[in-house]
Amino acid sequence: MNTCLLVIDAQESFRHRPYFAAERAAAYLAAQNALIQGCAAQGIPIVRVLHSDGPELAGNPFARSSGLVRPLDGLAVFEPAAEFVKTRHSALVGTGLDVWLTRHGVRRLIVSGIRTEQCCETTTRHASDLGWEVDFVAAATLTFDMQQADGSTLPADAIVQRTATVLQDRFATVCGVDQALVRAAR
Repeated sequence: MNTCLLVIDAQESFRHRPYFAAERAAAYLAAQNALIQGCAAQGIPIVRVLHSDGPELAGNPFARSSGLVRPLDGLAVFEPAAEFVKTRHSALVGTGLDVWLTRHGVRRLIVSGIRTEQCCETTTRHASDLGWEVDFVAAATLTFDMQQADGSTLPADAIVQRTATVLQDRFATVCGVDQALVRAAR
């Protein structure tokens, strides 16, 4: 096994945040599902990473007791090679994912999931610093508009573009779904 797909934080918790944008989620799910199905067809292991944090109260969508720390509705069904729950931005902090990847001989990661500039970017940078080759599939990541310090809105598309720009050739190969699948087949 050389390559592994990481599906990071693709979970129902986000639908219960005020910034969730269903129209963006639809495009993301199409790309994410194509990536999942393409990896499954090639026999590439798929690892699910979920996020849990904050107070363990039913009203917190990221608390396990909320019932929302589960795969996002509409996500392609897959049998994960492994599943991890993280409490930090990087999927490699405190989860055992790094140990699992090393034990299974993984040298290349395909990063996908939610949020582009947060957990996906942080995991990409961390993985690169630890020596993994990383393909960052921007179309198979999802983020949302953010409010800047001056009160203006930073559109989600600008966040994705910025993330892809800072990762390219420094921490990852930024690629589309088809390119990631071709690279994984090598």
